[in-house]
Amino acid sequence: MSTAALAANPLAPHRSPEPAVAPVTTPVTALRRRPRIDGATDSLPVRACSGEALGRHATPTRQRPEVDPSALRLTGRGRMLLTALSVLVFGSAIVVLGLRVTGVLEPGPHFTHTVPVQVAPGQTLWSIAQNTNPTEDPATIVEKIADLNKLSSPADITPGETLQIPIAR
Repeated sequence: MSTAALAANPLAPHRSPEPAVAPVTTPVTALRRRPRIDGATDSLPVRACSGEALGRHATPTRQRPEVDPSALRLTGRGRMLLTALSVLVFGSAIVVLGLRVTGVLEPGPHFTHTVPVQVAPGQTLWSIAQNTNPTEDPATIVEKIADLNKLSSPADITPGETLQIPIAR
């Protein structure tokens, strides 16, 4: 089969009886330009049309401030991470402060044992609490005395009555 026959039938299997020859390189040519029109210049004429010709007035464009290239720039994912982190930190601070206000984090004094005390005339639970536990807050001691002795109010004591008083370590 001749080379002309192979070129005429592109679907035919290509078998070359000749030995393999190095391919011929063709010189690279520049891209084609548009055909030149007589009397035209290289650049096409462009008619400028301002907004004033159309009945619109030009408004000044807002200039973006120049940003230092070394400045930190956050992406959308970075902003989302920063927001989540700040919510986590501030949320945990609010929870800790809330627990501290309610008294959960500060359990108060730890009472090791109780002692019986007889109420003298003119004594109050407050004065008894201050005498028996001088380093502790008297309000918490008065509350604990009322709970231990099943008193409905701190004023329900009578002189000569024996009360169980908690002692903090």
